[in-house]
Amino acid sequence: MKTHRPGRARLVPALAAAHLRHDWILTLCLVIALTAVIAPLLVLLGLKHGTIETLRERLVEDPVYRELRPTQTHPYSENWFAQVAAWPGVAFLTPTILPLSSVVQVVRADETTSLFDLIPTAAGDPFLLENGVPVPGEDEVVLTAEAARLSGATVGDRLNVRVSRTRGGRSENVQAELKVVGILPIGAGTLTRLYAPLAFVLDVESYKEGYATARRGWPGDTPDPYPSFDGVVLLLDEPLSPIVRTGAIIQTGFARIGEITRDQAETLLGLPIPQRLHAYDLSTPNTPITQSNIRAIQTKLRGREPLLLPYVRDLELIGADGRPWRPAGLSVDAAQAARLDLPPVPWGGFQARRERAEELTSVLWPTDAEADTGSDMDSDSSPDAAPRQETDDDLAVTSPGRAELSFILRSLGPSPLSEPLAPIELLGILRTARDRAVTYVASGGRFEMQRAGYRGFRLYAAGLDDVPRLYRRLREQGLEVDAAIEAIERIQVLDGGATRLFWLIALLGLCGGTAVLVASLYAAVDRLRAELGIIRLLGLSRAHVAFFPIVEGLMIAALSLAVSFGAYGALAAVINRSFANELAPDERFCALPASLIAPIVLTTLLLACLAALVAAWRSTNIDPSEVVRAD
Repeated sequence: MKTHRPGRARLVPALAAAHLRHDWILTLCLVIALTAVIAPLLVLLGLKHGTIETLRERLVEDPVYRELRPTQTHPYSENWFAQVAAWPGVAFLTPTILPLSSVVQVVRADETTSLFDLIPTAAGDPFLLENGVPVPGEDEVVLTAEAARLSGATVGDRLNVRVSRTRGGRSENVQAELKVVGILPIGAGTLTRLYAPLAFVLDVESYKEGYATARRGWPGDTPDPYPSFDGVVLLLDEPLSPIVRTGAIIQTGFARIGEITRDQAETLLGLPIPQRLHAYDLSTPNTPITQSNIRAIQTKLRGREPLLLPYVRDLELIGADGRPWRPAGLSVDAAQAARLDLPPVPWGGFQARRERAEELTSVLWPTDAEADTGSDMDSDSSPDAAPRQETDDDLAVTSPGRAELSFILRSLGPSPLSEPLAPIELLGILRTARDRAVTYVASGGRFEMQRAGYRGFRLYAAGLDDVPRLYRRLREQGLEVDAAIEAIERIQVLDGGATRLFWLIALLGLCGGTAVLVASLYAAVDRLRAELGIIRLLGLSRAHVAFFPIVEGLMIAALSLAVSFGAYGALAAVINRSFANELAPDERFCALPASLIAPIVLTTLLLACLAALVAAWRSTNIDPSEVVRAD
């Protein structure tokens, strides 16, 4: 009967295993030596990942660290929100409103009230969801712990919210009843805040601005736009001393007052200034001037007969022929016009609100304007020259702004100047239209203020690594934002430093372990020269003999890995138990990710193979005949 003999190649692993068992003391020494290299590296790698991941998870679990907050009020369009929401790394984005418009009162059962800040939210809000509360729906609200304490409300209660405004010199308010569906933990913040759907927040803002909210039954109307200016030219018969000049602007809203020449005043106003008057420029950088500022400075200078003429810089109107021109703005009564050596203007003195809306769109045209509205301008006309216009006709014009305005100017007669002269209130409204949405209702001949729109946002990144990238991208758009960049970068620097340190130590350890394995296997081949020669005589090829030290190296590496992982597990448990008081239930100070186990095993076995190649090369140089003669 023919017996089956295993293949020659299959004999090599069996012979290698038998040799390792025979020289078990040497095998044990090699395993201990390699374990002494591999086990500390596993512990070091576990500490690196455990500590870094614990820090990262603590930041990730607190959504505040993934939030990017605007630090300045700025108008944002619907298109901007749509574009930013599509950016990679953006997990949540919702608009916010002006801070003053978001303040509401909560009325308790004893009729006492407290002020709360209203914050808009929407589906997927990580700040609410990751703090264990639901996102509120229609007529629902989530409270912070401090808000719940002050209001005395609990989950399921109905909260009475009062919204107040001042309109026409009288106070008005409406109320809404909202259901409390969640209360944030104390760790989520100590501010008194209400988180409500964006639709409710916008209704509150609209009501505070004077608009009606039909779906809630809140009364109101469409407010007229207020005029705003870049500054005011003050004209006086007598000059102001420096001390009086400085005191004049205190508590008026103006930041500075400076004496200017007559030519400078004429440039700002577009009007001729009599030689006998002294001119001063009053302004506040980056802040518009309103009627309240003008009234305040007028009160300060009572008795000096001040002539206050607001001005607007760089305001252009586009005529029907497409050519731009710049009107001068002036609203003065007969006495003020006489001081300026000008004829009276038909619309009279400055008024914050004109009863006759058509007065705003009045204009006086230069006396040399004779051509029709749609006619071309002369080739020698300057870009700022007015379009030639019959003085009894109307002119269709367009004003660029946040939203383009088209309206009709009514000519009331000839202008005493070389350019058209319009009410300064009209120029002030057109300046306001640069920052706020203003529309013109042709049927009523009046301008109407639209809702203020979005003035901020709440943005959360999907992960910590997305925060710096989104921060830089928003800054590139010219937006000032605040984010926990320093905390995130500290973690990234610590992670990078720990990685470099680990690989330096690992490189030293791997070099030492490889050297030990190379020397041991090479010495083993030299000790087994006779045995390997006899094996060659028995019919094994050079390749089979070369395979012998490689198999031994793999077996020793595998045994060392098993012992090393056991040692790592025991030591990691001791470390985590030692720091248990500083760790959360799911946190580990020393933790080796499962995804790294396979690469560690494969790398160790590959290095063992490479280390055995020297011994394998040595074994192929053994001549069986020389071994026999030597014996």
